[in-house]
Amino acid sequence: MRLEPLPNPSPLRSVGVTLLALGLAFALVGGVFWAYGLGPLEAYRTMLEGTLLDPRGWQEVLRRTIPLLLIGVGLSLAFRTQFYNIGAEGQLLLGAVLAAGVALFLPLPPALSLPAMALAAALGGALWCGLAAWLKNRLSVNEILTTLMLNYVAQSLVIYLINGPWRGKDVRGYIYSDRFAEHQQLPVLLGTNVHWPTLALGVVLALLLQLLLFRSTLGFRLRVVGENPGAARYLGIPQSRAFLVVALITGGTAGLAGFGEIAGIHHRLIEPTQLSSGYGFTAIIVAWLARGHPALVLLTAPLMGLILAGGDVLKVALNMPFRIVDVFSGVMLFALIGSELFLHYRLRLR
Repeated sequence: MRLEPLPNPSPLRSVGVTLLALGLAFALVGGVFWAYGLGPLEAYRTMLEGTLLDPRGWQEVLRRTIPLLLIGVGLSLAFRTQFYNIGAEGQLLLGAVLAAGVALFLPLPPALSLPAMALAAALGGALWCGLAAWLKNRLSVNEILTTLMLNYVAQSLVIYLINGPWRGKDVRGYIYSDRFAEHQQLPVLLGTNVHWPTLALGVVLALLLQLLLFRSTLGFRLRVVGENPGAARYLGIPQSRAFLVVALITGGTAGLAGFGEIAGIHHRLIEPTQLSSGYGFTAIIVAWLARGHPALVLLTAPLMGLILAGGDVLKVALNMPFRIVDVFSGVMLFALIGSELFLHYRLRLR
């Protein structure tokens, strides 16, 4: 057996390899269900009945999809450029912090409050990720390490604020800030927690970034930097500028996800573990499944939203362990990374 390189794998091969990786991941998780004493078919049937076949389940899938969509479109662009941003969780939190700061301390006309909060959130996430790009460009610091460590700095900042200067006046039990005014809360679909403005924003961003990547000069430069750094240097395309642009975009979309969570659901700044259920890390799988195409995040984000919502169903209906969703995510990411070999190489038998 030998491996032959495939310089330009076809889209059909990419789809096939991805579907096989997903099938392997679901089979391996089925083995985990079986080891726990639960039939895999029963577990998957319970997941589908509690999500796709239940109106409340649909609402939960959509609610989980929104932050995954906003973060995933930015990460798909970053990964296409080979800027490996692992800090979307922290960028989401920084976006929430700046949006909350505008809501709590900046007196604005009601019509300007939500746009200002969204702009501040995007700016916060962009600056948080831009710091990692600056360190990479200036000091050659690996962005995987810096973005990952900045997650914990962001978590500590949120905890400090809600325990200190931003602590709410009516705090009981959990620690949180004061509640936002009515005009500082995003509208939701009737009877749900689905904040539809950010859902629509995620769809628009996915389409715009797809056009940017494949129908613009900037997108061509970003793709060349990601696919062939040597050719980028030969053409005079500065890698440092490409990394900075991508960092600002991917951090900004993650910051918007933080804005959506506090303005659409919680209506205050709360503890990091309640504000985000690991959306920044789960969105890595969303972006990886999209294979560098932001528009495909419109499909992969609902898939992961379904898995997150289905994990909650398993925990309640079948008394599965709390970490079953983490098992899902880990096995899926492992299968996707392993499948990269068969995407770029062809196995030959002699």
